[in-house]
Amino acid sequence: MKFKFFTAAFVLGLFLSGCGKDVSEYNKPAAYWYQKMVDAVAMKSFDKADGYFSSLQSEHIGSVLLKEATMIMAQAHMEVGEYMLAEHFLDEYIRRFANAKEREFADYLKMRAKFMALPNPRRDQTLIRVALEEGEAFKRSYPGSYYLPAVDTMLVKLYLAGANLNQTIAGLYERLDKTEAKEYYMQKQPETWIDWSKVDPPNTSWYREMFEGDGTSSWYAFLLPDVSSVISQDADGNAKEDKVKMREADTPL
Repeated sequence: MKFKFFTAAFVLGLFLSGCGKDVSEYNKPAAYWYQKMVDAVAMKSFDKADGYFSSLQSEHIGSVLLKEATMIMAQAHMEVGEYMLAEHFLDEYIRRFANAKEREFADYLKMRAKFMALPNPRRDQTLIRVALEEGEAFKRSYPGSYYLPAVDTMLVKLYLAGANLNQTIAGLYERLDKTEAKEYYMQKQPETWIDWSKVDPPNTSWYREMFEGDGTSSWYAFLLPDVSSVISQDADGNAKEDKVKMREADTPL
């Protein structure tokens, strides 16, 4: 009985001491939260850094440190591949703090975040399209930008990725005997200024190729029956080809 009492007292003491520590972490100067955030970023403790940033923003909404803190958090999340969070902070930076020159840099980082979020371009048509749209919008907004060479490089790679994805989808529909769908994607070859005959398809990592194939076929293709697609049938039960309007973003892979 005594053992249970002392155990309960010990656990309660730890709980209260922890609560006391948490309660004391409020109503601090802006510099305190800023330094805590920077230290957490340096230690790659990004959850803590987000918490310290929230405290800085909540307790010191007008602090001059918020501008720099927002950009630090954006770049920190981008550095570790958390691109959606990076874009969130960049949007906040643009909305609340950026002048014309700073907005240009933030828009460039947003474009770069979209590009870096595509480690495997075969898997996301929508993200390729959105990244292309943002890249072209950046060039229109900042025709003399220092970042244009980097943006152009990303755009070329995105156009190549989009074209390769279209060819992969066309191959998929060819294997499914969907002639109309195949032709639709075969004709979607953008940017006539690129000599597509000199473009090599991307290499697929061996560990992904084992499960996904190389984009043209899969290792398990020999296991599948060599029959026409019968996804839809006419009134007599005969296979027919679907004739539907397709949207790029809704195409299954």
